[in-house]
Amino acid sequence: MARKSIVEMSFSQVYPLLVQKAERKGRTRAEVDAACCWLTGYDEAGLARQLERGVTYQEFFDEAPAMNPNRVLITGKVCGVDVAAIEDPVERCARYLDKLVDELARGKALEKVLRS
Repeated sequence: MARKSIVEMSFSQVYPLLVQKAERKGRTRAEVDAACCWLTGYDEAGLARQLERGVTYQEFFDEAPAMNPNRVLITGKVCGVDVAAIEDPVERCARYLDKLVDELARGKALEKVLRS
């Protein structure tokens, strides 16, 4: 069976996994939400609406109110892949979000994770 492209994956199915990753390391869902909102420009209600709608990653990022221009400051590797080297914009944004959650899970302060 062919593997689903990240752009076709349901954001609402992956989101709980991101929250679990953070919570296993003592972080909160609110911090994951803050990272999601910082990256995409959604507010809490907008994020909740997208989760309820069951949108794909493609739709989640395409409909984002304002992608944060500082997202390019997110560097490093996720699953062995350099995030800056990813050509597909949706996959790159998904990896940015994953990298933010990884940094939270590693104990980095939220202010540092959000590049403030």
